Amino acid sequence: MKKILLAGVCICVAAFAYANSTKDSSALMAQQCKISAETVAALKTLQYGNTAIRKDVASLISTTLKVQDNREIAQKAMNLMVDDKAKDASTLEMKYCS
Repeated sequence: MKKILLAGVCICVAAFAYANSTKDSSALMAQQCKISAETVAALKTLQYGNTAIRKDVASLISTTLKVQDNREIAQKAMNLMVDDKAKDASTLEMKYCS
């Protein structure tokens, strides 16, 4: 259920971002990082494998962010989140979204 809700939120964020700009704002980058942290934490809690988490979150990042450099930065942060032992979204956000 959490995954469905998070996917819905991400789709809404992506649609809003594409409708309002041609490049990624710093606010969108920060929001994407927070969503990634929440999604990674939720999927870890549901005991998804690291490969499945990376695939799902990477697709959300690719959908939301337009600039390739920003996608790469977001995916690096996501990979660090997945490899981290922490399962709490706020901990992941504090470590990787600064």
